[in-house]
Amino acid sequence: MDTQKSAPAHRDPSGDPNTSSKSPLRSSPTHPGPRLLGIEWLLLSTMFVAALFMHYGPPNIWPFLNEISPHQDIPRAYAVCTPSEAGIYTVDDEDSKVECMLVNGDKIAITGTRDEMNAYWSASYPDLGLKIFEASAGSVIVPGLADSHAHFLEWGFKQQLPLEGASSVNDILEKLKAYVLSHLDVRHDHSRWILGMGWDQTKWPSATFPTADDFDREPLLRDRPIALSRVDAHALWVSHSVLKRIKDSLPDTIDGGLIVRDDQHRPTGVFVDNAMEFIPVPEWTDEQTAEYFDIAVRDAFSVGLTSVHDAMSTPHHIEFFKRMADEGKLPIRLYLMGHISSEEYWGKNLTRLIDYGLDGRLNLRSVKLFTDGALGSWGAALLEPYTDDPTTSGLMRISEPKLKALVEHFYAEDWQVNIHCIGDRANKVAIDIFEDVLTSSGGPSVDEWRPRIEHAQIMRLEDLERVGHVGIITSVQPTHATSDMWYAETRLGPERIKGAYAYQSLLRNSRKGILPLGSDFPVEGINPLLGFYASVSRLSVSGDSPNGTNGWYISESLTRTQALRGMTRDAAYASFAEHSLGMLIPGMKADFVILDRDIVDEKKVAVADILGTKVLGTVVDGRIVYGSL
Repeated sequence: MDTQKSAPAHRDPSGDPNTSSKSPLRSSPTHPGPRLLGIEWLLLSTMFVAALFMHYGPPNIWPFLNEISPHQDIPRAYAVCTPSEAGIYTVDDEDSKVECMLVNGDKIAITGTRDEMNAYWSASYPDLGLKIFEASAGSVIVPGLADSHAHFLEWGFKQQLPLEGASSVNDILEKLKAYVLSHLDVRHDHSRWILGMGWDQTKWPSATFPTADDFDREPLLRDRPIALSRVDAHALWVSHSVLKRIKDSLPDTIDGGLIVRDDQHRPTGVFVDNAMEFIPVPEWTDEQTAEYFDIAVRDAFSVGLTSVHDAMSTPHHIEFFKRMADEGKLPIRLYLMGHISSEEYWGKNLTRLIDYGLDGRLNLRSVKLFTDGALGSWGAALLEPYTDDPTTSGLMRISEPKLKALVEHFYAEDWQVNIHCIGDRANKVAIDIFEDVLTSSGGPSVDEWRPRIEHAQIMRLEDLERVGHVGIITSVQPTHATSDMWYAETRLGPERIKGAYAYQSLLRNSRKGILPLGSDFPVEGINPLLGFYASVSRLSVSGDSPNGTNGWYISESLTRTQALRGMTRDAAYASFAEHSLGMLIPGMKADFVILDRDIVDEKKVAVADILGTKVLGTVVDGRIVYGSL
């Protein structure tokens, strides 16, 4: 983007016109002026500051001071304009678009036309120049994008050994072999754990779970502790070295979990849902946590994410985020869902955080509970048996009475409750509990509490309506539909699939018209435009689906405007931030993203071209964190 000046140029004492690297209050180093005694300087400075205060108001509206970020030449106040008269999507009540917006500090001061920007500035500060950043041709500006359900640090963890894309067990073994050979510490120390994530047996020819025996086919992997998480993080595949460590501690059955066994009742190496708790995976070191954090921040900003709802924040993670916030090292907004693996009330072990830290970017006012597992590992709790495996109806990871007791206690303590629900049984149970708690107590209203169902993936048709009637927020991940569409109907059959991944129905039935969108990264990709594309097209990234190029159950797709609202304004509401985030209107935080094309206008950008979109700049609190203006 190029810059231009409007209104008379301001010249600072150094003699450089329109400088943004020096404050007009500073003396020129080459012309220090007459020497004054300390008391004279104090009196003069006090009088000058008082005059400024009387003329311009409190210091936080002195934009001409040109406060500069340590790493960028950006003034405290500036305008951003687009070549089009409607290139900035405000996502306000009318879904209006404007040409320009003026940023003052960390907030948006005004929006409107270029002439309105100049008129406002000239009237307010007639002797000062306004820096205007011009967006490049074809680009648009949208509010900072939010991911309403993700696992922030786990994204960084996954990048050290990603396993997605493997089309067979042999592919996995090749990836592990390359990992060992490229890491000398792991190569020479057989006691080092090898941890990774992303395998998906539904993409393999056999479509069956792997076994510990598979690792022994590669000599380099034998006798090593290996634990690999399935793509949905609801199953662990471990080596014989791990099985030997836990063989004496394994029960025959596990409530809410499954140990896959062979004909001789011996564990084969796959542990599903609650059974994973028996695997003694080592906790990350502080150094590893910091490394994963840095990777996640970098990758999030590069795709336009300015806010993330972290969907399972353990006490260890929360303490790390607090430390980053205390030190002013939390550049992205995080809305945490606290989680402790216990069926007893654990809210007293969490400290509520509201706009916490030096920059106020950390919040913890919600908790994450689980009902069931995932569809891909046959762990989603269904009301009737699986169509492709009539021997099981999935797993409830917690009993209904215990779940209700937890919800009631968290409700009484004013914690937002967000419940993981995949199967139709899990969703029905959660809706029943939320409805009963809201109607039988005199506590906060549903709008004050804002309970959420995370995923809301498979519902009875009547529950698609009931969830909206109760006022529950359904937080969904559009890429789950396009990832699961290749096997979902095989699992569920032709009738149950009608209530699955039903995003348009959920939005239409929502009492407030709210449908926050997320990705569940690292289960899916971190780029929010993958979700935007999936929600409007119901197609894979290669442009196909089980229904061909028309999209999978296309009637449940979202419009482009709905998708944009889902990852901006709706996400803000779901995290109690609708008064500061999600829109580009006066008074809101100056979080915005510059895209190189107008993906919201279907006349300008075809569906097939959405995924080619590039983020030109990401801005948080008015400061550039990725790209440039």
